This record gives sequence, C-alpha cells and structure tokens, in this order.
Amino acid sequence: MANNIHDTYLEAEVLGADPMKLVNLLYRGATEAVAAARKHLAAGEIRQRSRQITKSWEILYELSRSLDQQRGGEIGRRLAGLYAYMQNRLLEANSKQTDGPLAEVESLLGTLGEAWANVKLPPRVVEQAVDEVIYEPVSCVY
Repeated sequence: MANNIHDTYLEAEVLGADPMKLVNLLYRGATEAVAAARKHLAAGEIRQRSRQITKSWEILYELSRSLDQQRGGEIGRRLAGLYAYMQNRLLEANSKQTDGPLAEVESLLGTLGEAWANVKLPPRVVEQAVDEVIYEPVSCVY
C-alpha cells in the first residue's frame, strides 16, 4: 500500500487523526499541491503542474463535501462559496497556464489553514464529532 517511509507515516497520521486533525491535513496537502504546481508551472512541466492542480482541486472538493450545511450556518455557506471560488481559480490557472490564480489560491489556503490550526475545541466536542463522523475511504494516490 505505502511506497515509502513518507507514505507510511502519512497513512498512519491520517488513520489515527480526529476530524480536526484531518481538516488540518487536508489544508496542508492542498497548500503543498498548489506550491508544487507553481514550481512545475515555472519549470514548464505541464503534466506535473496539472497533476498537482488536480490534487488541490480534489482536496477542496473533499473539504466542501465535509461541510455540514445545517449546523455550519453562515460560516458553512461562506466556506462552500470560497472552496468553489478556489476550485474555479485552479481550473483557470490550469487552462491559461498562469501563476496569478495559483498564487491567490495558495494565499487563501494559507490563511484558512492557519485559522483552522488555531481552532481550540474542548475534548468533549472533538469526541462527539468523532462519534458522528461517517468515514468514507478517499484515494490519496496521485
């Protein structure tokens, strides 16, 4: 299943994570993918750029799917709109092969990731969230 030590570590980290940690991991993965896409764009590596943009787009899709629209209220609706906006910018960056949209998405993801990393919930809230989560396997292979 895992091809190297990094993959093994990442797999263990994901499988042992609570929902809060999983969201942090998704933000980190999306941000890293966009940064890699920017490097591949600058180097003229089209296939690798597209692969990293697709990876980030799919992570944003998973983040969007995980939103609880009923309990999330206004914040949930705004996040859904922001995720859709970033996905559109990623598609634009890929089709036009420009860095501007990638830089914007990377900045937005950095801001959101930093905010999410600073969220502190009482342990009982995290435990309740873990009990309510229905886990569906997600492919992490790109």
